[in-house]
Amino acid sequence: MTLHRPGLLWWLWYALGGGLPARYRDWVLHDVSTGTWALRQMLRSVVQLVPFGVLLVLLVPGELWVRLVAVLGGSLVGLMYAASFVHLTTEHRSVKAGWAPGQAEAERERRTAPSRDAAARRYAERYR
Repeated sequence: MTLHRPGLLWWLWYALGGGLPARYRDWVLHDVSTGTWALRQMLRSVVQLVPFGVLLVLLVPGELWVRLVAVLGGSLVGLMYAASFVHLTTEHRSVKAGWAPGQAEAERERRTAPSRDAAARRYAERYR
């Protein structure tokens, strides 16, 4: 299976919530199910927050330090929300790319099964 990775502009569009053309379908499943899937989603969330932070710093009157602290605080709250909904967000991305509901989670389970099985065996051997 050859993955067609999106270029920078397509990736930015994808990070902001846009859909990708069908040729990137396999890459989307890889993106939402690889070992770093949650970290990737958090990076996309940061990309979504940046324009608002820049606008706040540039357009809202007041002391610069107050605006920067407001951006930092708002970003932290936004990232907490993003982290709490990371499973749903990645599921939505995979369905939007044409995969069946539950496919992203099933792929993550399939990819982590060997390490989970090995950990279960080590646990059983140690605590028998």
